[in-house]
Amino acid sequence: MDLGLTEHGRGLRDAVAEMVRTRIAPLDAEFHTETGRTGNRWEHTPRQTEILKTLKDGARAAGLWNLWQTHLAGGGSGITTVDYAWIAEEMGKSWLAPEVFNCNAPDTGNMEVFLRYGTDAMKTQWLEPLMAGELRSAYLMTEPDVASSDASNIAMRCVRDGDEWVLNGEKWWSTGAGDPRCAVHIVMCLTDPDAPRHQRHSMVVVPRATPGIEVLRGMQVFGDDEAPHGHMHIRYTDVRVPSEAMLLGPGRGFEIAQGRLGPGRIHHCMRAVGMAEKCLTLLAERGVARQAFGGDLLSLGGNMDKLAEARIALDAARLMCLRAAWEMDRAEAETGTMTRAAPFISQAKVMVPRVALQVCDEAIQMHGGAGVSQDTDLARTWAHLRTLRLVDGPDSVHLRTVARAELRARALH
Repeated sequence: MDLGLTEHGRGLRDAVAEMVRTRIAPLDAEFHTETGRTGNRWEHTPRQTEILKTLKDGARAAGLWNLWQTHLAGGGSGITTVDYAWIAEEMGKSWLAPEVFNCNAPDTGNMEVFLRYGTDAMKTQWLEPLMAGELRSAYLMTEPDVASSDASNIAMRCVRDGDEWVLNGEKWWSTGAGDPRCAVHIVMCLTDPDAPRHQRHSMVVVPRATPGIEVLRGMQVFGDDEAPHGHMHIRYTDVRVPSEAMLLGPGRGFEIAQGRLGPGRIHHCMRAVGMAEKCLTLLAERGVARQAFGGDLLSLGGNMDKLAEARIALDAARLMCLRAAWEMDRAEAETGTMTRAAPFISQAKVMVPRVALQVCDEAIQMHGGAGVSQDTDLARTWAHLRTLRLVDGPDSVHLRTVARAELRARALH
């Protein structure tokens, strides 16, 4: 089992790390401070637009663009999923970095959907401009009135009417839908409630400008509009799209969702490792710099042990993430699907956010009141990592996947 970087991947990782450290991360605070000055929480100010354009131009010129496109997603960057795990860790050390490299959610997942399952027309209309960074997209799956952790509960109706599909219902936590650049939705919907459980749902591509789409509100995370491009609550009322807007055909929604969500889950975990590394650095620096009761903070209250425990847990979480990435590479190469890798993805999805959250929490504790204030990035990071335990399936769902795999391995299920 090789969990290291390929030669090509190492070069990309080092270049990304250098750009994040010297050019991108130093602009995070300024970019965040600009937010909301246009009067629209999700509309960029001229300065934010300038920052993004300059950084994106630099990333593209350096060949650090669409790195999410590993061999699992068409091979565009020529790297493995293990390579991308190391690269995404570096991106996790800056809020801006994923978008700068055109590797931000939910666009990476949506681009994978168009790449794997889209028609030639969809690829021309949506995939190409997404890969060029010219527009944004949203993925509409979760609903307010059903337990969407069980995706078979999804109730937004999609009914055939002649040569069109008609959609009615509500979605929330639709990340990216608040961005003025968002031009397209990919929507999970119910097409046949009487079909077998995993053949009831379909995925439909809906242009954002289609009549009948109403944004009801932006969802807050711990009292703040945490997402840079909006978690939106959306209502569809008699939204009509042509028959060819359905991906693969009726009843194929679960198939597409698994192809999309597997890589998305592991990408989140990879970035979380980078966030936790940043928190661990802040913890150590604060512990050495601050004095109390005749010594530095690290010498008090078992804080040296806490630093060590954080290092051990974080290294273990990284290894879990890399193991999942390696299993994805192997499964795709041998079977053409990632089904066999699902338990390993679920293990990482449970473990990594928990560990990263704990490391962040210890860093907050070391900073005292400053740790929950606007003077550090720790409070925002904590909120993001806590939310990550719900994103793309809550812990309980992934624990169920792991447990069922254990039973199957013992012929007990």
